Amino acid sequence: MPIDTLRNFVKDDLENVLALNNAAAPAVNELTFSDLEWFAEVSHLFLVSERKVDEKRQITGFLIGLLGPGVDYESINYNWFTSRYESFLYVDRVVVGESSWSQGNGRRFYEALAASGSNQPVMCAEVNIKPRNERSLIFHEKFGFTPVGEQDTEGGSKRVQLMEYKI
Repeated sequence: MPIDTLRNFVKDDLENVLALNNAAAPAVNELTFSDLEWFAEVSHLFLVSERKVDEKRQITGFLIGLLGPGVDYESINYNWFTSRYESFLYVDRVVVGESSWSQGNGRRFYEALAASGSNQPVMCAEVNIKPRNERSLIFHEKFGFTPVGEQDTEGGSKRVQLMEYKI
């Protein structure tokens, strides 16, 4: 199986990234084209993974990383970290398509964000515990994230575990 390559997001990726994101719901919240365009403008790091299939490039995953605090963002999870940390990297979302599971893309995305030159002391993320995203919880634990809190979102229909990774 070929290894997916990582590269920076470009506007031509918009449609494929949006489809990959929305297919991953409820593990991540659905987005619109304008949401993704906004992330492209404010993100510290927006990476995609891709692989060559039949002479075409296929996007197999992506990561959107923000610096915190400082982004005018309505996310209650981002704002939870903003109220508790002076400086951090925030994984807003990471999605790896099923065809690339267990091939190291998630780890490579996180390593790239941690090494992104921002000199932040921690990387922060959250994972659903209601509905439970067991695969992501296991990944984050193996990577070295530790739980630092929990909170309900979306009127209690979701609950997340908030985590940090000391860089």
